[in-house]
Amino acid sequence: MQTQLDTALNAFARADLLQGPTPIQRGERLERLLGLDKQGIGLFLKRDDYMLIGGGGNKLRKLEFHIGAALAAGVDTVITIGGLQSNHARLTAAVCARLGLACELILTRSVPKTEVDYELNGNVLLDQLFGADISVLAGGSDSLAKAETRAAQLRESGRKVMVLPTGGSTPLGSLGYARCAAEIAQQETALGLTFKQVIVPNGSAGTHAGLAAGFQLLGRGTSIVKSYSVLSDQATSATRTLTLTQDTLALLGSNAIVQADEISIDGSQLGNGYGLPTPAMQDAVHLMARAEGLLIDPVYSGKAFAGLLADLRQGHFRAGDNVLFVMTGGTPGLYAYRETFQG
Repeated sequence: MQTQLDTALNAFARADLLQGPTPIQRGERLERLLGLDKQGIGLFLKRDDYMLIGGGGNKLRKLEFHIGAALAAGVDTVITIGGLQSNHARLTAAVCARLGLACELILTRSVPKTEVDYELNGNVLLDQLFGADISVLAGGSDSLAKAETRAAQLRESGRKVMVLPTGGSTPLGSLGYARCAAEIAQQETALGLTFKQVIVPNGSAGTHAGLAAGFQLLGRGTSIVKSYSVLSDQATSATRTLTLTQDTLALLGSNAIVQADEISIDGSQLGNGYGLPTPAMQDAVHLMARAEGLLIDPVYSGKAFAGLLADLRQGHFRAGDNVLFVMTGGTPGLYAYRETFQG
């Protein structure tokens, strides 16, 4: 049966980059180690790190709609921006390689890290392997202005160019996670359960906003989604996410109004700033690896999982609750943070 959300999403061009839903698996060993099995709390993992292109990750869902629009418009070149170790940049480069589009990345040294691995390994290495043309700017540079200037130059030479902002987090890109909300709802039916809360990291806000908009149109409300801010302070993240949620709903043809207190964001895991490690993040990455044999990244999912662990230990959930943690990928970043984990 087609829902209002399905009908709204079908109006938009989409490149089928995922080729099917990502799996949900139960964190059975995590449940035992954390004592959740005895409390009657279920912990489930949505494997958005498990995708077919470029090493996977949440940005691929956003790119389905951005690239769908690009292909429909006859675009031959995609330019995007991000930090030096941007997952969005890496996946944009991979998708462009797959589809035969030219890709230019304008990356900024936005994190105060200068280790050799951070400069040359991880996503930076993969960007090069995927054949992207890479420019690196100093921290604080206006990379979007640079991208628009470069796009204008290419258009003058006859190229058709699309410029994507940081993280692909526009209302159009956020449709990828509105679609994910529908996917999760279908998987709930197959599993015979309902998730009390869906947990994600929050950087440029597109993942949270898309899920919130999707669940709103499914009649579940936006507060089912909780995120942990990894880019900005809690207040800034909340404002950004509320605006993007509202804009995404509008793009989907909904006149629903979301209130500020219906957007749940926790700023406790940011630490000293974006991309800067915290002890809780390191513990969370180690626990996921050693309990389930799964990898989460140090910038996004590592901090979000640390936040979820804190909530679980503080008794935020009750018997009968099922919690879904969305693993958003970004694992190539582990290699850029080698000294954090081996130092």
